[in-house]
Amino acid sequence: MELKRLIEGVEVKKIHGDTLKEIMGIAYHSNQVRKGFLFIAIRGMEADGHRFIGEAIERGAEGVVSEEEQGVSDRTMILVHNSRQALAKISSNFYGNPSSRIKLIGITGTNGKTTTTYLLESIFKKAKYTVGVIGTINYRFAQKKTLAPNTTPESLDLQKILWEMHREGTSHVIMEVSSHGLDLDRVFGCQFDGAVFTNFTSDHLDYHKTLEQYFESKKKLFSDCLMKSLKVGRFAVTNHDDPKGEKIVEGIPLSIIRYGMDPSCDIAADQVVSSFEGLSGRIRTPRGDFSVRSNLIGNFNLYNILAAVAVGVGLNIPLETIREGLEGLEGVSGRFEKVENRRGIHIIVDYAHTYDALERALLGLKGILENNPQNEGKMITLFGCGGDRDRTKRPLMGEVAGRYSDLAILTSDNPRTEDPLAILNEVEKGLKSLPIKVWDQDEIKFWRTQKGYLKIPDRREAIRMAIRLAERSDTVLIAGKGHEDYQIVGKKKFPFDDRIEAKKALEEN
Repeated sequence: MELKRLIEGVEVKKIHGDTLKEIMGIAYHSNQVRKGFLFIAIRGMEADGHRFIGEAIERGAEGVVSEEEQGVSDRTMILVHNSRQALAKISSNFYGNPSSRIKLIGITGTNGKTTTTYLLESIFKKAKYTVGVIGTINYRFAQKKTLAPNTTPESLDLQKILWEMHREGTSHVIMEVSSHGLDLDRVFGCQFDGAVFTNFTSDHLDYHKTLEQYFESKKKLFSDCLMKSLKVGRFAVTNHDDPKGEKIVEGIPLSIIRYGMDPSCDIAADQVVSSFEGLSGRIRTPRGDFSVRSNLIGNFNLYNILAAVAVGVGLNIPLETIREGLEGLEGVSGRFEKVENRRGIHIIVDYAHTYDALERALLGLKGILENNPQNEGKMITLFGCGGDRDRTKRPLMGEVAGRYSDLAILTSDNPRTEDPLAILNEVEKGLKSLPIKVWDQDEIKFWRTQKGYLKIPDRREAIRMAIRLAERSDTVLIAGKGHEDYQIVGKKKFPFDDRIEAKKALEEN
């Protein structure tokens, strides 16, 4: 594509050189540059692309987009105010603005994004749409699946994926839009049809620094992306029960669909029954009510169901099709996923890695147990906190686990470059605020006599201990990693899957 056409819509400060040359490709990593490419220098988490402009030119870049003026005499230099936004717009231009040719639904929030995408995918398939999904677990469309290195891909990669989806006949795309993706302008210029807010609680403060900045990043999906979209019939969906539910759609002059348990919501639920087999209840909508049964476990999943229903209503999908889609979803990988066994233990693997998600998971399990008065089982919670990530949530997660569990087992998550014991000590601060016992492995056999916690840094050994201690009717929640099939220790990934380790532990006991 001609460079002049590529930079249409980009806020340019100055241009040095020829803009009529043909550009063969785009790169934001210098080692991906080929002859005839346009190199866009962006500032990354660990490196600044502006330092690699010379290398990109040596590799054959015909042009450079930069926020800094550099002496490049024989190449076209385009100075911009924001190179990340320039990358997003140029990438969209290069791939023919693919988001304008599909129905695009963006979902943001601290928790629930992944499950909501799966619910919507099932509904859309029942509606005979051709569906694509971009999210935490993978990117998938047309029988193709790619592991997701980031929840929301970098803008160049995102536009290529959207182009490929459109080329394969995809009509509707559901995308998890992370706070990082919004803050780093990865979805800048995407033409959204709908935006969904699930909930808001503390997370990623290692990156955003404050809750206010974290929230403002998420709000950009509505105030920036959705508002600047040129699509007709745009709509916003928000969790009215969440304290931030109204603030995130404040000043949005579009159709707003509110969901929640409050009867005043557009989409609400009643007559809810929760068990280890799933959820059932009645969904109320402006177009009528319907009864539904879902395989998803835990009352917190009711909010994900209501969010999906709200999108379905926003897209005018028939209620019966919505119901069939909800009931057709068997489950979501690593999201409150059951590990079947013959010992009568309820073993649940979940991705909960924030204190809010852990609390919702534990309250969901307690709600199920309270609905069955005959169940006298105990609650064992195994969890850890990731290294090199938000440290503020560590004692909060410890306090939540200790408050709602009969036994909390502290272990490693992905320690990365931090000392696993140092992480556990920070988590332990929250447990020490409670009047519960610190168990050691010599006396742990008496754990049923008193609420308490145990520290086992080795996650594999911790899972074995949890399964070994559990008896019939007990519940074991293995939280934090969910679908992940690896553990990061130092800077290396090692194969590790909570579900597989739980099954191995069952075989040993």
